[in-house]
Formats: sequence, C-alpha cells, structure tokens
Amino acid sequence: MRPQVTAAVPVCYVVNLESSRRFYGFFGYTEARSGGEGDARWSYLQCAAHALLLACVQPPLIRAELPLLIYLYVDDLAAVRAVLDAAGHPYEPAGRPEHAPGGELRLTDPDGNVVLVGQRGAGASGAGVQPAGPDARFSLLRQAAEAVRRRGGAPATCQIGAPDGSGCTRAAELKLADTWGDTVWGCTLHAEEALISAPSSFIAAEEDDGLGRWLRDRRRA
Repeated sequence: MRPQVTAAVPVCYVVNLESSRRFYGFFGYTEARSGGEGDARWSYLQCAAHALLLACVQPPLIRAELPLLIYLYVDDLAAVRAVLDAAGHPYEPAGRPEHAPGGELRLTDPDGNVVLVGQRGAGASGAGVQPAGPDARFSLLRQAAEAVRRRGGAPATCQIGAPDGSGCTRAAELKLADTWGDTVWGCTLHAEEALISAPSSFIAAEEDDGLGRWLRDRRRA
C-alpha cells in the first residue's frame, strides 16, 4: 500500500518571530506552541486544521533570489480586508479568477514573501458575479480613476469606509451613483465592493457630454 500524506506544514524562515506572528494573525492563525534555544527559535501557528511553522535562526539564512509565495483561502475576504485596513497593512485586489470567484488580494509578509488570499465561494456580496477575465473589472475601475485624477475635483479621502463601519484613509478615486440619485466618492477598493453589493450603482462621470447636455441640445434642436 502506498503511503498517504495526512498533513502538510509549511515552514517559513523569518527575521522576526513577533512581527510574523502578528502578520499571520490577520488571517486567524494563533500560536499553539513555541520553543527553541540560543540562536534558533520557532513558533507553531494554527488556524483550525491548518498549521504554519515560523522558524528564526541567527545569523539569518541567506534569502533566496525568489521569495516564497503562500496562498491562503479564507471564508470571508471582506473581513480580511477590514482587518488589514484597521492594521494599516497595504494590499491590492487581484481580480476574481476562476479559482477565487469571491475575490483575491495580494500582499507581502514582513519578510517580503508574497501572500495571495482568495475566497472560493462568491458569498452574499458576490452572488451572481461571474468572473469575466482575471482583472477585467479592476482594470475598468483603474481607467475611470485615472480619468478622475487627470480632471481633479475629488475629495481627499474615501467616503465609503470599511465593512465594519470605520473610516478609510485612502484617496477618493471614483464617484459612484445609483438610479435614486445617491452619490458617494470612494477609493478603488471600496468602490469595487459597492458596485458588487449595490446592483443599481454605477461609475458616475462628470464630463460635459452627459445626459443633461444631450437633452438640452435635443430640445433646442
């Protein structure tokens, strides 16, 4: 009979155990046990059935030319965003690929390793959203945000805020509106969330060639 793997534990060599424990705590990992002596210490982290071992040795190991890449699946990507926002840790949306229709984020840990975080299920906020290419929606938002930057006139910060109700200090990049006439300015990240969660919302442009001008010209004609 062939042997079977019953568990796999990734081992990350880090420079500072405390900062790395704090980082992976964003995703629900907590320290189950730790140990070591002298110049070698380790911290065994666990999140439900998943484990991650952080190892710290002195002097530090020579870093590989290519950093490690870790992929984490989470059940609520919006909650992860809220935690990262509260901690002020930078990240960037990575679209909605087929393997993560609920969305994907990209960030780095304190040692420069790339961490991708994805949500397998679309969830309540992403129900009915079909991925139309890796970064199709995000690319469209970026183009609209670039147009706003060229034109100017946006408020200083995002008016949408994080899912937990706290404010957002990112720059306001896009103006959204809906068919009821409500408008709000938001950063690209929270504007994307609003467009998905509020089906009647859309990107509002403040160009001179809008519907009002078209109707006025039509009536004059």
